[in-house]
Amino acid sequence: MAKLIGGLGTSHVPSIGAALDKGLRDSPDWKAFFDGYIPGQEWVKQHKPDVAVVIFNDHGNTFFLDKVPTFAVGCAEEYRPVDEGWGRRAIAPFKGEVDFSWHFIDTLVENRFDPMICQEIEVDHGLQVPMELFWGKPDEWPVKVVPIFVNVIQYPIPLPSRCYEMGRVLRQAIESYDSDERFVILGTGGLSHQLQGARAGFVNPEADQAFLNDIADNPDKLAGMSREQYVEMFGSEGAELMMWLVMRGAMDPEVVVRHKHYFVPASMTGAGMIVMENRASVAPAAAA
Repeated sequence: MAKLIGGLGTSHVPSIGAALDKGLRDSPDWKAFFDGYIPGQEWVKQHKPDVAVVIFNDHGNTFFLDKVPTFAVGCAEEYRPVDEGWGRRAIAPFKGEVDFSWHFIDTLVENRFDPMICQEIEVDHGLQVPMELFWGKPDEWPVKVVPIFVNVIQYPIPLPSRCYEMGRVLRQAIESYDSDERFVILGTGGLSHQLQGARAGFVNPEADQAFLNDIADNPDKLAGMSREQYVEMFGSEGAELMMWLVMRGAMDPEVVVRHKHYFVPASMTGAGMIVMENRASVAPAAAA
């Protein structure tokens, strides 16, 4: 059967991709941010996952406000980067893990989820940036992807607890999939930020740091929060953080944190990442 080897959480700020495209990786404004991802990149190189399940939100590029699914799953052969208004970025298209996507969709329906099914779709910085942060910018991606879209843009957005529940179904789908592939799950978005309204420019570093602790040690607390609490604590766009709960819901109750990193501000946003493994899968000496 397939195996889940880890959960990654990361911001997906679009300016990260712009910084990479402009050669600003080692500039004074960006070096500390990108250096914080080096241990995550080393983890990926060491563990060599075959499939990356990426939970993210579209930002008005593939879905617009007239038609926004609460949850959508891609089951395409390939996902090309969408033109977000300044031309397509020079990154390779992402190869889809089609068979697992269909298996996951069927498992969702069996568990009373009703996702939109996308057999042809393009992906924006919500998926592009997390992949680049962990895998660099290869000529061909070394992993296949399964995109899961979550609506955190147009209200009503889903409950945090519903995202957490979806994660449990994702774990069920992975463990019932007839394959020897190694899966990693990326929960993306955030951290705290608000881009409009009276609180435009809002960030909450204290809440961000607590979130990075709680996503590992107390995810039930985060899953039990209301949507209004996410907006109040993390900002209107910071509500994206509930997407990390899909990743965390797929993990064991007890995890080992291999690395975490926080940087503020990244384009008016608190930016962070975490690398986790299931404690039960870690040798006692390594977990100590």
